[in-house]
Amino acid sequence: MRTDMQTGLETKFCRLGEELRVGDGVKIEGYASLFGRRDSGGDVVLSGAYARSLAALAREGRSVKMLWQHDPAQPIGIWDEVREDARGLHVRGRILTGLQKGREAAALIAAGAIDGLSIGYRTVTARKDAKGTRLLSELELWEVSLVTFPMLPEARLGAGAKGDDALAAERMLRDLADALEGARTLLAGP
Repeated sequence: MRTDMQTGLETKFCRLGEELRVGDGVKIEGYASLFGRRDSGGDVVLSGAYARSLAALAREGRSVKMLWQHDPAQPIGIWDEVREDARGLHVRGRILTGLQKGREAAALIAAGAIDGLSIGYRTVTARKDAKGTRLLSELELWEVSLVTFPMLPEARLGAGAKGDDALAAERMLRDLADALEGARTLLAGP
C-alpha cells in the first residue's frame, strides 16, 4: 500500500483475474480488488466497500478513471463498467490506442509484461481486527490503474485473450451466481 501524504490517496495493487481480455489491443477486463483477501500491506477489502462510492459517481455522472501506474497525468483509457460482484471489484474497459502511452500499455498487456490492476481510493471506514489486519468496509474509489506490481499476489492471472462469446457467457454466469446468492440471502431471512 502507498499513501500520498498530500492528497491522502491510497493505492492497492491486484493481479488481473482470469477474465483478462485484450481484443484488438484495446479491450481489457478483470478484477481490480478481491473481497476477503489480505494484501501485502495487511489490508482486507470487505464486500460492499465500493457500493456507496460507485452509486455517488453514477448519480453525479462521473466515472472511475483509468490511469497508467497511478499517474494522474497519464490517463490511458476508459472504464466502461466498474461493479461489485460476489468476488470483488470487476472492471471492463478500453485502452485508448490513439494515445502513445495507451499503445504502449496495450502492447505490454498483449505481451504479458503488464498484468496488474491497482486501485486508488480514500478510506472512509476501516477497523483493525485482533491480528492487526485493517478491514476496509467503505472506500471512495477514484481510479483503477494498470500496474507492473500488484499488491494482491494471490489473485489469479488470466490465461490470455478470450473471445466476446466466452466473456459474455462468463458475465452471464457471474450475474446468475450473484442473483442466486441474493435470493439465498432473502430466503434465509433476518
